[in-house]
Amino acid sequence: MIRVIIYLALISIVAAQEPQLAATLTFTEGPTVAPDGSVYFTEVVNQRIMKLGTDGRLTVFRENSNVANGLLFDPEGRLIACEGATFQRPGVKVSGIPRVTRTDMKTGQIEVLAESFEGKPLTGPNDVTIDSKGRLYFTELGGAAVYRIDAPGKIARILAAPDVQNPNGIQISPDDRTLYLVEANQAQGGARLIRAYDLQADGSVTNMRVHFDFSPGRSADGMSIDSQGNLWAAAGLNHTRGTSETLDTKCGVHVISPQGKRIQFIPIVEDTITNTAFGGADMKTLYITAGKNLYQVRTDIAGLPR
Repeated sequence: MIRVIIYLALISIVAAQEPQLAATLTFTEGPTVAPDGSVYFTEVVNQRIMKLGTDGRLTVFRENSNVANGLLFDPEGRLIACEGATFQRPGVKVSGIPRVTRTDMKTGQIEVLAESFEGKPLTGPNDVTIDSKGRLYFTELGGAAVYRIDAPGKIARILAAPDVQNPNGIQISPDDRTLYLVEANQAQGGARLIRAYDLQADGSVTNMRVHFDFSPGRSADGMSIDSQGNLWAAAGLNHTRGTSETLDTKCGVHVISPQGKRIQFIPIVEDTITNTAFGGADMKTLYITAGKNLYQVRTDIAGLPR
């Protein structure tokens, strides 16, 4: 068992305090919170899905995770995982079988929800969210596409190149009327922003507009959403990393209102910040994955399990 020290830190939407360290590992990603309050997140390099219990014990939930990245618990308490995308950093490269899976937490059975579209394999699912009808929406960062899963094996592509470049984090507003999508293009002149779309009743999207622009700094990676419709986006850098991204976007959680205004910022000292998720009995604990760490902070606004 890996020992982990848990602290609680209080932040408010008006004046944030420093987030506190919850766990230390390698490259952390994809936090999500189970119905019992346990936090699940991925260790991309070591290909593991980790579980941080409500008692503070850190254990391995799944070895050989097939490069699992974004995670999500559905309303029935099943774990959704985006798997198989190639992950590359200096000296490190891992890849797997691109697919989206659903794990029955009672039996451990893993079901494949999506692995191809129109007869072609997926290129690497990255992040996932859900609407109130139970439909899943996931991104492919390298494949420049966004898909919707209506049922196992029944998927539709709702966005593709050239309309999107490098789609990463994805969220849906509390009223199911807006889909938010992170563009994380590191190339010179690439889109580094959050797009907003009108989400139609049939799960398609229209009326794209720029909701928030992070350029020329590093764009957001993942993001969560609260009950008032604010996005809690993990974005920015503390140090440059050999791309055209600048340090104009500070590293931390950028809280973006439904009107597209940054209303709060929570600084994180660790590169590279990757994602956020709400949990806790009152849904007012925000978990943040960054570099080799998992952080947690308390908020005044309850989040949504999306």
